[in-house]
Amino acid sequence: MKSMTPKEIVRELDKYVIGQDKAKRSVAIALRNRWRRQQADKSIRNEISPNNIIMIGPTGVGKTEIARRLASLAYSPFIKVEATKFTEVGYVGRDVESIIRDLTYMAVDMVEKEHEEMVKQHAEELANLRLLDLLFPVEQKESMDEEEIQRIDKTRERLKEMYKEGQFDERYVEIDASPKKPSIAGISIMGPMEGMGGDMMDGGAGDFLNEAMGNLFGGKKKDSKKKKVKVPEARKILVEEEAQKLIDRSKVQDEAIERVQHHGIVFIDEIDKITISNESKGADVSRQGVQRDLLPIVEGSTVKTRYGFVKTDHILFIASGAFHASKPSDLIPELQGRFPIRVELDSLTTDDFVQILTRPENALIKQYKALLRSEGLDLVFEEDAIYEIAKNATEVNDKAENIGARRLHTIMTQILDEIMFTAPDGPKKIVISSDDVRKSLKDIITDDDLSRYIL
Repeated sequence: MKSMTPKEIVRELDKYVIGQDKAKRSVAIALRNRWRRQQADKSIRNEISPNNIIMIGPTGVGKTEIARRLASLAYSPFIKVEATKFTEVGYVGRDVESIIRDLTYMAVDMVEKEHEEMVKQHAEELANLRLLDLLFPVEQKESMDEEEIQRIDKTRERLKEMYKEGQFDERYVEIDASPKKPSIAGISIMGPMEGMGGDMMDGGAGDFLNEAMGNLFGGKKKDSKKKKVKVPEARKILVEEEAQKLIDRSKVQDEAIERVQHHGIVFIDEIDKITISNESKGADVSRQGVQRDLLPIVEGSTVKTRYGFVKTDHILFIASGAFHASKPSDLIPELQGRFPIRVELDSLTTDDFVQILTRPENALIKQYKALLRSEGLDLVFEEDAIYEIAKNATEVNDKAENIGARRLHTIMTQILDEIMFTAPDGPKKIVISSDDVRKSLKDIITDDDLSRYIL
């Protein structure tokens, strides 16, 4: 985990998210506090709880992006879930413990890739030796005299140089390709086991079912199968195989669990949809049940996964919601107490939209320029045109549903529709002016019904 200061974290977030200074400040402090906890004395380290946050604000203002970028800054396992997708234990659907299981699987994958990178050079050397043996098989040296062995070694050295230069890239070799483990995730006839409240798909039961289904649909079990491929593809397959052999699986799993427990981030979106209001009835029972199931995960419990037991005491939880028809105080009191920090995000203004279109490293205009550059076209937006796009986005958000910065996507698509269709024909330099923007949006903006459906 990087030991970035809160100011440095905010500066990094500024590269991708416009405005929302209060939210950035809160998540920066929460992230830095995790590093501070690691440096604290062991006698109190386990007593320090994470600063869980609720972000309140309309859709499209940057809630998800802030959490996602925060996780990438910290190199932390990160998962985004929607609160409405979960059901109370005992009902058909996904139970909340699956959040931690999924987070652990992602962490294992993350750590595995890091370990693969560490052994990549050695794996490539071993794969190259295997490929040379496949291209130019050599008899057992025991049956040869010394002179013949020296001659063969010199020949192999020359062939090795030719191989490195890519002179054999068009040749085919036959390799033993290990099949990927079959998965029964897509088979629904067995029912939503994950939602039954247990760990049916974890540990031995999941592996047994995977093997059984693999034998059922794949016939006779095979450890590997012969495959004829070109040298570059064979090299890639063999490097992966050698890397897997070099990696210590138990070490990967232990490191992944450690990373989840101390650096994991869970982003729970639409938490306002599982709140309870005094007026409504019926589905509120299930909503309250989901909240009660979430409570032990957030406050700290132990979840069983196929890689081992994961403690959730120090996982950072960030929840978000628009809270149009409800408020954070509608959550059950115990869950409210586990989210001590509440930040309200501001609605986006026309000036914010102008900056969103131009400033971030992944700005929408930069994306479209990159797309058309691949066609050999140079796309240029005049300043007045950018302001016109931002102004129209604000107008449509005011008239119709306010979807924040996502409105820019629909407007940009409408403006560039003809250009994207006719490229690469026409002029090599395309300049978008404010008149072009007005012309593209004129009929739609003035017609409320059209703007609701198209923009």
